[in-house]
Amino acid sequence: MIIVLAIATATRVVADEASELAKKLANPIANLISLPIQANYDENFGASGEGERWLINVQPVIPISLNEDWNIISRTILPIIDQKNMPLPGINKSGLGDITQSIFFSPKTPTSAGWIWGAGPVLYLDTATDDVLGAEKWGAGPTAVALKQEGPWTYGALINQVNSFAGDGSREDISAMFVQPFLSYVTRTKTTISLNTESSYNWKANEWSVPVNLFVAQMLKAGNQIFQVGIGARYWADSPANGADDWGLRLQLTFLFPKDS
Repeated sequence: MIIVLAIATATRVVADEASELAKKLANPIANLISLPIQANYDENFGASGEGERWLINVQPVIPISLNEDWNIISRTILPIIDQKNMPLPGINKSGLGDITQSIFFSPKTPTSAGWIWGAGPVLYLDTATDDVLGAEKWGAGPTAVALKQEGPWTYGALINQVNSFAGDGSREDISAMFVQPFLSYVTRTKTTISLNTESSYNWKANEWSVPVNLFVAQMLKAGNQIFQVGIGARYWADSPANGADDWGLRLQLTFLFPKDS
């Protein structure tokens, strides 16, 4: 509903400004403060296939200038979960999940070949408000991203590895790799079309989760506030035995805060 109202009342951003901001949003380590609010709906969880989940990820991105040559980019994923019939029929839970915090050290200028990159630590925080909604573990590991922007195209990949080091001893330890290759194109109307996978591999269970996302987003402006709204579909190419299946939905509203605004 929020996204529908935003589209109805907003105007398109000036072309040059929108083009530059759309390209920055396609770059996960751009020097741009943004606040994406992403809603994902998936179903067919559990042995019975009756489980369904709304996962709302609040994902503030905050760049900090370290010196003349380097930026620090803080990327946080704060999950708000509403799930039904999970892990068993009749079990319904809502609340905060475990937070993932990434810190990227990134050069302010691309390499001579045009590559933009960043690397640093990723932290997995035991913040879930219910044991069903989280792993009850604390974890950490390395993360890195590399991408290139050529004309309207952006392509690259983000990767991290998290291993648990503390938490509830009765729960399975975490050893998980996340791999996100991505490709996006900004049209002349400043519409962004993107394709990615948000694949994760559980080294303990030897299982992949591979949702493939196709997403369309448009830059808009209401008053002085610039934002982007989008909608997309996701298909689960692979998932654990009790994981999501078939198709899902993604909605996103991203607030932008350019430094000169």
